Amino acid sequence: MSGKYKNAFFVFGIVVLAIMVTQLDFAQVYASLQRAGYCFPAIVLLWAFLYLFNTASWYAIIRSQPGDSSRVSFAWLYKLTVSGFALNYATPGGLMGGEPYRIMELAPRIGAERASSSVILYAMTHIFSHICFWLLSVGLYVVVGPLSVPMVVMLLAISVFCIMALWFFIRGYRFGLANRTMAMMRHVPLIRGRVGRFVAKHREQLDTIDRQIAALHGQAPRTFVLAVALELACRMCSAFEIYLVLMALGGGVGYLDCVLILAFTSLIANLLFFMPLQLGGREGGFLLSATGLGFTASTGIFVALLIRLRELVWTGIGLLLIKIETTDRKVNK
Repeated sequence: MSGKYKNAFFVFGIVVLAIMVTQLDFAQVYASLQRAGYCFPAIVLLWAFLYLFNTASWYAIIRSQPGDSSRVSFAWLYKLTVSGFALNYATPGGLMGGEPYRIMELAPRIGAERASSSVILYAMTHIFSHICFWLLSVGLYVVVGPLSVPMVVMLLAISVFCIMALWFFIRGYRFGLANRTMAMMRHVPLIRGRVGRFVAKHREQLDTIDRQIAALHGQAPRTFVLAVALELACRMCSAFEIYLVLMALGGGVGYLDCVLILAFTSLIANLLFFMPLQLGGREGGFLLSATGLGFTASTGIFVALLIRLRELVWTGIGLLLIKIETTDRKVNK
């Protein structure tokens, strides 16, 4: 990627991050960090481990595609993974920031078409694992959670939503998603003209990307299962973040409760994907899920604040990594 585009991604992310930091109540932040003690650095370090799952999933997808992948090392892809998620956190619309950055960084190493298809495949797999996680959590809540009529209705609604979303993604895996996405975008009033011209100019490349997407599901099912399993394992392990925070408050919490809190919160946050750092949605999700499982409202607020601070730390780390040129890149130039 040229220095001009890299600087543009970096500056945009830093500006948004600075705006997010100014929204914090610093007195509350200081009090919460004092109360958390060892817990906060522990959850920051936990995510250094969790990003390994995300990187491994994307790495498996890239390695499964036809072509030379020797220029893509795991360590360099880890850097790209963290930076991409940082841009996604800071960008309204979520995938509108991190995915273009990943494609532009990866393209010089494996070609534009493979880079585009691998990034789209990884984004699909990441979202697919979220949906699987929410559906599994519905079953878990039925087993361990208190049931009422409103809760049963909500669980049924979530289940229907997840099943429909899984059907959509499975069709996308089988037949490709690039052309289908472009077809839907051609109905958006303000951009349909530009989309139409883009499709006419890049029809062959879009067809190639769709064939590569379908190939992962049809010709490399083991890679598909591995990628989804790694992402799902990341979701399950990330529940330990909530567990550590609640332990700092005095314990008395089960790991399965933390899984349910995470599932409900991530569902609400992803429904509000258009907000930078999912502001408000994540905090509201923690508050509702924590109180719904019998915790106090102050507990939910404390958990939400510490996790928000962790996200800000890793967003800052990811943005700084955009500016770092690794030895691996210099060798391969």
